[in-house]
Amino acid sequence: MSKVYLVTGAAGHLGSTIVRKLTEMGKKIRILILPDEKNLPEGNYELFHGDVCIKESLGDFFDNQSKDDFIVVHCAGIVSIASKYIQKVYDVNVTGTKNIVDLCIEHKVKKLVYVSSVHAIPEKKKGETITEVNQFNPDDVIGLYAKTKSEATGYVLSAVKNGLDASVVHPSGICGPYDNGRGHITTLVIDYIKRRLTSGVGGGYDFVDVRDVADGIIACCEKGRAGECYILSNKYYTVREVLHMLHEITGRKEIKSFLPLWFIKLTAPIAELYYKILKQPPLFTPYSIYTINSNASFSHEKASAELGYETRDFKQTLVDTIEWLKMNKRI
Repeated sequence: MSKVYLVTGAAGHLGSTIVRKLTEMGKKIRILILPDEKNLPEGNYELFHGDVCIKESLGDFFDNQSKDDFIVVHCAGIVSIASKYIQKVYDVNVTGTKNIVDLCIEHKVKKLVYVSSVHAIPEKKKGETITEVNQFNPDDVIGLYAKTKSEATGYVLSAVKNGLDASVVHPSGICGPYDNGRGHITTLVIDYIKRRLTSGVGGGYDFVDVRDVADGIIACCEKGRAGECYILSNKYYTVREVLHMLHEITGRKEIKSFLPLWFIKLTAPIAELYYKILKQPPLFTPYSIYTINSNASFSHEKASAELGYETRDFKQTLVDTIEWLKMNKRI
C-alpha cells in the first residue's frame, strides 16, 4: 500500500508550489483543477478535472481501487478583499470544503490537511500576540473571506470528532515566486518595477514565503496531530519596509511619498469600483486597508515546535520573486 497525495487547488500559487515540492520528493500525486484551468503546475502527477462546489465531479479524484493511503491537501479557495458579499467566495470556501471533508470521510482517507487562514482566527488587541484557537465562529471575525474560512475550519474540526484524521494550517500573507495570478505582493512588485507605483500607504502585515508554507503543510501531513491547528506565519513588515527592500534590490527610485490613512479610506471604495470596471483585481479596498492596519502579530511557535516549521528572510523572497517574474517575462 503506497501513499498518494491528493492536492486540490493545484493550479493556484500555494497548490502548485506544494505539487512542485512533492514531485522533488518523489511522491505519488493526484491534482484537482477546474475544467477550464490553463495554468498547470510543474511536476509529475495524475491530472483530474473537477469543481469542489460540485461533489459529483470529484468521484474519479477520490477513486481508490488500489486501496492506497490517501493524504488530502485541500488548498482550493478564493482569497477575496472585496467589500461586498460574493456568493462564489462562500460556495468555494465553505461548500467546497464541506464536500471535500465529506468525501474524505466516505473514502476513509488516511489524512486531511486543510489550508485555512490566519484571518479565521479572532483578532486580538494591538500589542497582543495571536496564537492558535480551537473554536471558530464566523461572527468573531471581520470580512467575507475571514468568515468563510472560519466556518469551513469549524466544519473540518467537527469532522475529527467523527473519526477523520484532519489538521488545519493557518498561513499569513502568502507571497513569493511561482505566482501565475496577481497576489498582493506580486502585484506590488510588478507595479513598483514598472514605475506604476508613485506612493505608498501606511500599515503592514505578516508576509510569508509560499515555499515555507508548502514545507509546513507537507510536514503537517506527517506530523500534524488530529484536531490541531498550526499558524504558518513569518514576521510583520510595514509596506514602507517592503518598498525600501525593493529599492535596495533593484536600485530603482525609492518611494518616499506615503498617503495618509484618512485619504486612503476615503478613496478606497472609488478605487475598488474603478478596478471592477477594468475587470482587474484592486490592490486596495476598504477591507484590505482595514487588514494592513489590524493586529498582525502572529506566532508560529507551535508549528516550529511540532512540525519543524522554518521561515526564510523576506528580502530573499522578494529577490526570488523578481527573478521568477523576469524569467516569465512579466517584468
